[in-house]
Amino acid sequence: MNQAVIEDPARQNPPGHQQPAGQQLSGKKSETRPFASFERLISFRYLRPPKGEGFISVIAILTLLGIALGVTALIVVLSVMNGFRDTLYKNILDMNGHVVVQQFGQAFTDFDPVANKIKQVKGVKSVIPVIDGQVMVSSKHQDYFGNVRGIREGDLNSLASVAGKIRFGSLKQFQNKDSVVLGIRLANVLGVRPGDTINIVTLRGAKTPFGTTPRVKRYKVSAIFEVGVYEYDLKVMFMPLTEAQKFFSQKQRVSALEVMVNDPKNVELIENDIAKASGDNTTLTSWKQRNAKLFSVLAVERNMMFIIVSLVVFVAALNIISSMVMLVKVKTKDIAVLRTMGASRGAIMRIFMTTGSFIGVCGTVLGLLLGLTICLNIDAIQSFISWLTGVRLDPEIQILSKLPAKLDAMEISIIVTVALFLSFLATIYPAWRAASLDPVEALRYE
Repeated sequence: MNQAVIEDPARQNPPGHQQPAGQQLSGKKSETRPFASFERLISFRYLRPPKGEGFISVIAILTLLGIALGVTALIVVLSVMNGFRDTLYKNILDMNGHVVVQQFGQAFTDFDPVANKIKQVKGVKSVIPVIDGQVMVSSKHQDYFGNVRGIREGDLNSLASVAGKIRFGSLKQFQNKDSVVLGIRLANVLGVRPGDTINIVTLRGAKTPFGTTPRVKRYKVSAIFEVGVYEYDLKVMFMPLTEAQKFFSQKQRVSALEVMVNDPKNVELIENDIAKASGDNTTLTSWKQRNAKLFSVLAVERNMMFIIVSLVVFVAALNIISSMVMLVKVKTKDIAVLRTMGASRGAIMRIFMTTGSFIGVCGTVLGLLLGLTICLNIDAIQSFISWLTGVRLDPEIQILSKLPAKLDAMEISIIVTVALFLSFLATIYPAWRAASLDPVEALRYE
């Protein structure tokens, strides 16, 4: 059996033989620089296998598509969750005070001086005295339970989320003591429109020797609003503050002061200043504290979705290992020839790492483009899918009638980085295996 013989350069060049200029032996093996042109040429050549090796190309394409779909899914899922979170933030911040100031242990009667002091705090936009109460509302068509918010006319006009979304009627009549403003869902349940009258019933009525008697009073609907939050449109109604104080037997008291600030996301920065201005007998609750459980659940859900969808990218990256191992198996003879021609182990390793990494880079870029395209056209895509399947989001809940998507550059950068890192990591073992092949053994039976 013929065996491959590797000649020693010393035998080929006996003592006294003069090497040509520039080609004298230096005593150590010369190597090309890393990622030289011939390494790149061979790497990209391996991405286009000749006839008979098309199966490897199919696996490489499927691996690329798997990485692309994983990156696309990550971008779309996190962007939609960001959109929902921001929509929820906006609705909460528009409907309620960013900081609620309440009197502790006594009636909140001196609220105007306290409100004026809080207004002087830097970063405070407005201070709104309110009085809240649960009531039963009845019309000639239906009865329903709701929440009354007593508020001044000027303060209601300053709430763009309500004053800017009046569907029917006008707030000009709100100053009348017998007028109320309803949400559109509540108006639909009661079957009323501006100009109609409703009865409002509260248990906090007059005190008698036999106990507190319910109070019933008739009010005229002056306007109907639609803010887009189902619960708010269904249960909230506004009443002039002075009338609400009389109706709930609160005289000159209010339930709380709702403080609106310029930067609600960093409200904790001025909480201490608001607390000092409001006095010692008050308690403060920020919007973050009131909704802490809700946002902690959203944060956990978002993190879990990131981990779960990342598994898709991880599995696709594992496919790089299988495709590259098969490629190494097929290219065993080529690897041996390259080694006998002088290619170092490092060069062989870089060739196969470049081949696998190229698949990961192409898949990541394709997934990035698909994800951005879907997020930027999500309304049209949602409409098409709804038309195709006949399934639509509940129109009664406007907050869910559209899929909001918000792209975050930092999150997208993390997704792309993770996908590229996993793709690169998956190439190390197959490349090491290729570099470890013994050229003599590889060519022995060829």
